[in-house]
Amino acid sequence: MQLNDVEIVDTFAEAFPIKAARLIITAATQRWALTAATELCGNATSVIACDVEAAIERTVPADESPDGRPGVAVLVFAFTLDGLAKSLQSRVGQCVLTCPTTACYNGIEGCPKEKRIRIGGAIRYFGDGFQKSKKWDDRRFWRIPVMDGEFLCEDWFGTITGVAGGNLLICGTDASAALQATEAAVDAIRAGSDIALPFPGGVVRSGSKVGSKYPKLRASTNDAYCPTLRSLTTSELPEACHAVYEIVIDGLNFDAVQSAMRRGLHAAAAMPSILMITAGNYGGKLGKHHFYLRELL
Repeated sequence: MQLNDVEIVDTFAEAFPIKAARLIITAATQRWALTAATELCGNATSVIACDVEAAIERTVPADESPDGRPGVAVLVFAFTLDGLAKSLQSRVGQCVLTCPTTACYNGIEGCPKEKRIRIGGAIRYFGDGFQKSKKWDDRRFWRIPVMDGEFLCEDWFGTITGVAGGNLLICGTDASAALQATEAAVDAIRAGSDIALPFPGGVVRSGSKVGSKYPKLRASTNDAYCPTLRSLTTSELPEACHAVYEIVIDGLNFDAVQSAMRRGLHAAAAMPSILMITAGNYGGKLGKHHFYLRELL
């Protein structure tokens, strides 16, 4: 298959069901909302070795935020509700509560009670008995006293079952060309909603495969796509390829991930010196969500 003279491999990306939550973090200024969101998303690239996968979804203008202040929407993903709750209790407590002027709100409405996780009610004890609850309609908030006033955090947060692991592998003649195309793909993907790119800047330089020669490792370098290993392993790279970057996409639903992959594929294929675009899968045996590149053309 071809797109703008770029080879598109006739394969698919394999993705998995995953639990997801959306947090709306607001602050007195966009700077501090973004700071809190960035800190919360630290060390959250892959559930292979992190407690969650997380990334900023979008900025939220003041006229759309819960309290009329500028905000940032963050998507967070984990394999279990318990794991998602524990991670967010820790991350909100350490990274949002501590950040000047912030507040934190649930961003997924209409969630059944059995699928909700408790955040504000779990970190309220930092108030040392001075914390107070406030109920608006059917939503409860906790007011925790801090040194610039109060930290307001919603008690319960909704979750849904999302999709993790949509991906694209972008192969270029050199690192500069591959990175430029991948950056263009990231920008196009982020133009949509309901998706998150958990790796640094949305880009993965260290693509992985399942397993390793070392028994303790669950994943190791994807040698088939490492240009320097071409003579030492079975390579999947075109002869002139000297750099590959990957984009991993998590989303709140199948359609959001598929649309994101389509935007990214077309943006990358429009850039110069790109030789091939492909995707990673496990033969269809591990994840029930399959995103065929043929359908993205």
